[in-house]
Amino acid sequence: MTNEEIWAQVRSQAELTPAVYGAVDFNTLPERFTGTVGEANELQSAGEEVRARILSDAGLVERMRAYTFMGDRIADPYAALMPQYGFRRLTQMLTDACDHGLESVKDAPPELQAFIEAMERVPEWLDMELVEEGARAERPAMAVISPFSLRAAFIATFMNKYAALPMAFTGTLSNESAARRVKETATFFATSVMPGALARGGPGFKAAAMVRLMHSMVRFNVMRKGRWDVSVYGVPIPQVDQMPAGLIGITMIAAKIVKAGGRIGFTPAERARVELSRYRCYLLGLPEALLGTEPEEIVTLMAARQATLRSGFDDATCGALLRATIGAYLPADRSLRSRLFDAFERGFSKLLFVQQFVSGDMARAKGMGIDMTGFDRMAYVLCASLIAVRLGAYKLAARVPFLAGAADRRLVRLIEKQLASYGHAHFTTDASAYRPAVTPAE
Repeated sequence: MTNEEIWAQVRSQAELTPAVYGAVDFNTLPERFTGTVGEANELQSAGEEVRARILSDAGLVERMRAYTFMGDRIADPYAALMPQYGFRRLTQMLTDACDHGLESVKDAPPELQAFIEAMERVPEWLDMELVEEGARAERPAMAVISPFSLRAAFIATFMNKYAALPMAFTGTLSNESAARRVKETATFFATSVMPGALARGGPGFKAAAMVRLMHSMVRFNVMRKGRWDVSVYGVPIPQVDQMPAGLIGITMIAAKIVKAGGRIGFTPAERARVELSRYRCYLLGLPEALLGTEPEEIVTLMAARQATLRSGFDDATCGALLRATIGAYLPADRSLRSRLFDAFERGFSKLLFVQQFVSGDMARAKGMGIDMTGFDRMAYVLCASLIAVRLGAYKLAARVPFLAGAADRRLVRLIEKQLASYGHAHFTTDASAYRPAVTPAE
């Protein structure tokens, strides 16, 4: 798709969902977008030489700028029906359509029909056998690592004030709300790697639809009544801001291949994981123009997103979200076992976050509200050791024919237990529960 065609889709949002985009000037350059060499950006660790090379590709930079204004052309019109139906009714109709088909929804609005039909449309490149293989390959990490790392991965999304503000609007500044959002995120990704989850009628398909609706509800609620400054932030939850959560795993794989050199493409096992990630993102509404297929392309697209996002950490937004999530209690009960797990998981997440997302800078982390203790360091070592041993055991079992099937079934049961502990994910957002968000100071 050419940039002209992408921009035509971006501008069409004003006609498709005027309640959200009718007053948006798509010709402006929001403050969050930076395409000038030397300006603060989120690709700092790569160096200015790498960023300059990316910025020299005018077509790529223009694509990032366009998708900074792109919400969800399919789900947004449906979410804009909230004044007519209410958010609970919209959620129920979507749930029924996913569970029982469109025909089960009496007088289904055309916006719902378009939503479901778009998700049911199978892309030409899709290989569902590869998707299933990719899900199988992801299950060990989901069962073994994610219970300890999810909090760290979630708070990493709060490091940029331009990308984090929608979360602050929805009231995630409290420990309770933060815990709910962490569990909803965990539920979606854990569900997506279960057998058959992303097929039509599968729980992952339904979860993707609900996540899209939740994001669209946020856009609708914060864009109305002058709650959002497009000249500073672009549009809420643009497509470029959904890239890190959906593509970070395969980007890390691709980056290792590019850095090592010696081969161009993915191995069959890696390709399966890429196919899973791409289709999961497709169901979430990410444009195919942002879904790379080969290592170099995947790395370049993510680097372009980071290189064009202006950096900025604001304590009133980023710091508050971070501290609320660090302080959230995630287990389902207050038993001794659960409280011990919470303490060790919290310590592991804190150090993992510092290492991976603030380059090990303890002073900077402390300024954000993450104060490392001796217990946290001990928890990290013990949890990391446990993770390494368990992953090694599953990796070994996967190589033994008569053990591979049993090991995979064990992983499925572990993930099922995780999902049960997270509780029911509502994937909804009610404007009446929103809190005023402090606009970050310049």
